[in-house]
Amino acid sequence: MRALLFLPVFAGFAFTAAAQPLLQQPAAPPQADRTHRDTTPFIPTPEQEGYLDGLKTAWRGVAQLKDGIAQVARQAGAHDSTMLRQAGHRLSGLCQAAHGFLATGRASMNANVFADERKKVARDLALSVDSLRTASKNCEHTASHDPSHTALDLVIHIRAAEGALAGFRTSIGLPNRTAQATPASSTQAVPPPKPQR
Repeated sequence: MRALLFLPVFAGFAFTAAAQPLLQQPAAPPQADRTHRDTTPFIPTPEQEGYLDGLKTAWRGVAQLKDGIAQVARQAGAHDSTMLRQAGHRLSGLCQAAHGFLATGRASMNANVFADERKKVARDLALSVDSLRTASKNCEHTASHDPSHTALDLVIHIRAAEGALAGFRTSIGLPNRTAQATPASSTQAVPPPKPQR
């Protein structure tokens, strides 16, 4: 079971990132239950299939990012600066791979193939992939020397993308599993990175 990770204090705020829910299918946002859902079964057109195929490719990039985040989190908890730097280098490489998947997948995610409410949520999801693509590109340059804060930034973007994905799934009639809470006994404190001299 993935550990619940307490990421470092940054810009005056204490951020808490749960690694285990990031590796699960995202939970629907609280407002999803109040969103109108079309009861007509969703049968995608060939153009919409293209969007879904692009989404699948983009999410392969998200899996790469999650893998890198998990490696950084494990080494940060081990209090080993050398291993943490190595995890940062691996995260940088995985971000480069993820950027390729995100860019390729996003190219096929044309929200205009949907109509009405579905078009809006499809566009929101595509924009969240754009944000992840930018974050993964930044990660390539920052993960090696600042792995903890880079991982934190990726967690924030991934959670936003998963929220958009949950809204999209709801709009086409697919369920969203609720992420299970990680037991408190498995929590692990991740200290702030030491200032570089």
